[in-house]
Amino acid sequence: MIRLGKLLVQHVLILTISCSALGADNRPNIVVILADDLGYNDVGFTNGQTEIQTPHLDALANEGVVFENGYVTHPYCGPSRAALITGRYQARFGMENNVSYSPDDRYMGLPLTEKTFPARLQEFGYKTALFGKWHLGGAPHFQPNERGFDYFYGFLDGGHNYMPGEVHLGAGGYLLPIMRNRDVAEFDEYLTTALSRDAVRYVERASKEQAPFFIYMSYNAPHAPLQAPQSYIDKYTHIKDEKRRIYAAMVDAMDEGIGMLIDALNRTGELENTLLFFLSDNGGLYPYSWWPNYTWADNSPFRFGKVALTEGGIHVPFIAHWPKKITKGKRLNGLVSSLDIAATSLALAGANVQGAELDGVNLIPYLTGSSKVSPHKALFWRMEESDNLWAVRTEKEKYLHQPLPGLGLAFFDMVKDPNEQHNIFGQRPEQEKKLAKLWNDWNRKNRPNLLLQNEEYEKRRASFYEALYQENLKDAQKPQWYIK
Repeated sequence: MIRLGKLLVQHVLILTISCSALGADNRPNIVVILADDLGYNDVGFTNGQTEIQTPHLDALANEGVVFENGYVTHPYCGPSRAALITGRYQARFGMENNVSYSPDDRYMGLPLTEKTFPARLQEFGYKTALFGKWHLGGAPHFQPNERGFDYFYGFLDGGHNYMPGEVHLGAGGYLLPIMRNRDVAEFDEYLTTALSRDAVRYVERASKEQAPFFIYMSYNAPHAPLQAPQSYIDKYTHIKDEKRRIYAAMVDAMDEGIGMLIDALNRTGELENTLLFFLSDNGGLYPYSWWPNYTWADNSPFRFGKVALTEGGIHVPFIAHWPKKITKGKRLNGLVSSLDIAATSLALAGANVQGAELDGVNLIPYLTGSSKVSPHKALFWRMEESDNLWAVRTEKEKYLHQPLPGLGLAFFDMVKDPNEQHNIFGQRPEQEKKLAKLWNDWNRKNRPNLLLQNEEYEKRRASFYEALYQENLKDAQKPQWYIK
């Protein structure tokens, strides 16, 4: 039976490649556009009240499906991206902290036990490309070309300068070079635009081939540092807060870059049969007491923002667009996760997912209207920090623990109170037990976190080098030897 299964998979692969060679491959292209630290209310399609211009994203939303309850699996960058790219909760493989850029550390990255879904797409005839932020490991075996991407143009760590020639002395690897595949590259214009323009060139090349393609458009916008061309900033003189004015310009430039990509898909005849997802990796920054100056993002109507397990940290702008299959103008109220992108993509590709243990679901029945129920009955969150941080969300309720101001243990009626304004913890003990059991059952399949937070990791690494130097210094005190 096992041998027969392997032969069947090989037959499907051969058939897929053969069909592609004959020009009969009708599988869709897949494009995932990921913003970085984008506020929920900073695009027009979420509730129409933003002061930032996002016409291209709004058009995609109007012509596609808006996920009213779209979530990511973690409230900050690296773990959220690890789940998206594998289709598995990051807690399944112990990656609940950001990866520190450490190219000499063979363990500091997305574990090699995990296969990315682009790597699975490659095996079934897709051409794959990544533009922008990686943040899943700097050692050679962790880099994009080794993890499922034929082409890479971007940077390896969690942040980068936007202006060519400028240096921002901040955390996040802003001084690292731009890479093209495995080599150092350059950019000579605003980085968001440079990434978009390179993606356009890729579409123009890929459209001439018979194989379908996958694009991971991984913007670092509007992540810090706050930098934007003056021409974009000047469009927002009505915004008094200077930081928010620049942030708005960054979102605007990203939207314009997305418009460039859509135009390229349309111009090459690829748009009609391209499934496109747009979302943010987590909520926008929030001015907590430890981040009092981070005032530029708007996560309303939700509470808090990035690093929070409330809606402001994990409920993100999220849309799907596929002219050939999706009825335009639809809003889906069921629970949708970033995990579903992998499951959907692999189902459409006809890829082998045997043993993949994906946590997402194929969204196509929900996007085409053949299924009316919620894609998920429950979604789950866990954070590595020692304070025992967790959350579980069902269609009707949410139970969580996080020691933020006015929060702690909290239970919310998500039908009557979707913005989490009224904590009713203790009022529904049976439901609390039910949701706790759901979370515990889910958590049994997880493993402890394997990575240190960046600050602690940097301390340990500095301590190692200091100890090594002191050892060498001690050895250097030995008497000198001479030629006899």
